Amino acid sequence: MRPDLQQKYDKLTKVLLRLEGVAVGYSGGIDSVLLAKAATETLGPRAVAVMAISESYPRAEREEALKVAKQIGLEVVQVETNELAHEAFRRNEADRCAHCKTELTQHLLQVARERELPHVAIGVNTDDLGDFRPGQEAAKSLGAALPMVEAGLSKQDVREIARELGIPVWDKPAFACLSSRFPYGEEITAEKLAQVEAAEDVLRKHGFTQFRVRFHREVARLEIPPEDFPRLLENRQAIAEGIKAAGFLHVAMDILGFKSGSMNAALAARPELVQIKSLTDS
Repeated sequence: MRPDLQQKYDKLTKVLLRLEGVAVGYSGGIDSVLLAKAATETLGPRAVAVMAISESYPRAEREEALKVAKQIGLEVVQVETNELAHEAFRRNEADRCAHCKTELTQHLLQVARERELPHVAIGVNTDDLGDFRPGQEAAKSLGAALPMVEAGLSKQDVREIARELGIPVWDKPAFACLSSRFPYGEEITAEKLAQVEAAEDVLRKHGFTQFRVRFHREVARLEIPPEDFPRLLENRQAIAEGIKAAGFLHVAMDILGFKSGSMNAALAARPELVQIKSLTDS
């Protein structure tokens, strides 16, 4: 490992040692995988990975996350979260992620109490600090630690350290929960989440690894990297049929390609949307 990366990783382990015990939010994304791995290596049985199961978390992602955990020696506790029970989450306003992350963090805290662990933590890197992330703020307000931020780890640092440690998903594309596929103001339901999940499974089965199916009522807007456009077009008939079978009437390709967080473009056009309400206003 390069000296600069080793120094940052050493700092991460020192942060974790100071916590003395931690329940780590685990999604299978590279940030949470590295944090859970580092916590387990540093704290042993005083660290546990906690995976939330809900309609927003695709089955394919869950299965892969459990497979990776087994490969790298993580203990995973699965908890069922029910963000759809919260009207404020279903309304899908700009503070949606705050309600979801509050639900997750409360479950993390419960697992930590049961295991007599003094802290909970989530996988956030320094690059995450510059975006609009109400969920991150909600977790922090409930006491969640951000060890990788404290250690100064960027997204690139996380990937390079994970590669050096032999973590198999070091280059896995970033993934966001299915609720991020909906325009703000579009009510989120279990049926709509299942529809998007089924549509994205079509792309997954055709070998795509980085994609989003954005929900626009009758229209599914596909975001994939421009370099994958030829493959999409070559298989457009089968892909369109599969996505229509999921419940969409029309299938459109976004010619600008994949962009993480593209639904946040509405926030720039309507800045009043980012006036986050209190979590009690639901």
